[in-house]
Amino acid sequence: MASQLTTTLVQCDLRWEDPKANHAHLETLLGELDGRDTDLIVLPEMFATGFTMNSREMAQPMATSESVAWLQGQAKARGCVMTGSVAIEEQGEYVNRLIWATPDGETSTYDKRHLFRMAGEHERYAMGNERKIVTLKGARILLSVCYDLRFPVWLRQQADNEHFEYDALLCVANWPAPRRHPWRTLLQARAVENLAYVIGVNRVGDDAKGNAYSGDSMLVDFKGEPLIDHPANTPFIETGTLDLDALGQFREKFPAWQDADRFTLLKGVGQ
Repeated sequence: MASQLTTTLVQCDLRWEDPKANHAHLETLLGELDGRDTDLIVLPEMFATGFTMNSREMAQPMATSESVAWLQGQAKARGCVMTGSVAIEEQGEYVNRLIWATPDGETSTYDKRHLFRMAGEHERYAMGNERKIVTLKGARILLSVCYDLRFPVWLRQQADNEHFEYDALLCVANWPAPRRHPWRTLLQARAVENLAYVIGVNRVGDDAKGNAYSGDSMLVDFKGEPLIDHPANTPFIETGTLDLDALGQFREKFPAWQDADRFTLLKGVGQ
C-alpha cells in the first residue's frame, strides 16, 4: 500500500439541467490539474445537471451517457481518477449513480441507496442495493451519495481480525444550506466511528427550485479533525493528503474497532 493518497475536492456551482455547460464549466475550473497534482478528483452529486427530479428527461442510458463519457475522458486526459454522480437510465429504471472512472479506462459504479423522500427522489429513482468499495493506490474507499450519510448502519466499518473494510469514506452531495450543520456533523461522526478518513464534496449556489447550497466540503481525518474546511458558500478546489501510515498507527494505538458490535446487512431490508 502506498503511504499517501492525494484527493482534490471540487466545490462549485452547477448549471441547472445543462450537462454540456457543466462539462465545460468544470473543465475550465480544473484547468491543468492532473495526475502530477492529485490521485483523485471528486465532483459533487449530479454534477452534470444539479439535483434534478426530472429523471425521465435528464437521465441518460449508461452505455451512451455523454456525462459518463466526459468523466472517462477527463480521467484519461488528466491521468487520475475522476468521480461524481449522474442520473442514469438502465433497463427501464432510473438511478442516481456514482461513477468512478480511472485513467486506464476502467469504470466502477455505486447506485445511491437512500433516496431523499422529502424531494420525492424515491418516486423518481430506484434504490441501490449494494455497497461498493474501490481501491486506489492500495487505499480502500467506500462510495456513498448525499442522503446515505445519515444512515450509519449502511456505512458502518466492520473490522475483522484487524482487517478493515475501508480506509476512507467518500460522499458526494447536493446538501441544502438549511441543513449544513447535520452535514458537517455527520461527516466528522462517520470518520470517528469508522476510524477512517472521510471525503465529503458538496455544491454551492442556488438551483432552479430555489434551493441554496452552502458547500462545506471537507476532508476529515480518522479522529474527526478537518484537514480541508472552507467557509460556507465559497467555491474552491483544494487538494489534501490521506496519510495511510498515520491511519494504521492510530488504529493500532486506539483499537476501538475491537469492541464494535457485529452485524449483517440483510438484502432487501428497507425496500
